Amino acid sequence: MRRRSKAAQAAYPAVLGALAVVLVYLASVAPTGSWGIVAAAGLLPAAAVISVGLKAGLLCWAGASILSLLLAPSKFCAALFAALFGLYPVVKSLAEGLRRPVVERLIKLAFFNAVFTALYLTLPAAMLGSLPEALGGSLWALYPAANVVFAAYDYGFSKLIGLYIARVQRAVH
Repeated sequence: MRRRSKAAQAAYPAVLGALAVVLVYLASVAPTGSWGIVAAAGLLPAAAVISVGLKAGLLCWAGASILSLLLAPSKFCAALFAALFGLYPVVKSLAEGLRRPVVERLIKLAFFNAVFTALYLTLPAAMLGSLPEALGGSLWALYPAANVVFAAYDYGFSKLIGLYIARVQRAVH
């Protein structure tokens, strides 16, 4: 969207943010899969970052986070988006801009573990209630499993970003 008007550059992240709010709301009312639906909502700020820029991605994340916290029935799903999945595309973009793979991975893992710990400490009942029982009982099992799942998520997220760039972004522009 480099040659689009200022209005189009503002509208695109706003529409993506609105779609993210809808997904967070759906995650709130879905009987299962709330983490996956909220993770899918995180793709929308990534699209804003790719298509319009980092500032647009931040605005998309901030607007969607505020509206999700106000409108979504599950404040845990809204917090999960606001703290982790919605902000992660910006963190990923900044980390991968360093072009140093080891440092990138360390930054991304540090971000994930900091947010995961903050969610665990502030909303323990909601967080543990949304996880499989096998992981909820022991921190020794929870953190390694969560980091493996996050690494897989990051890999898949990178593949989806590539797909977005190759297919969707051309169609939108």
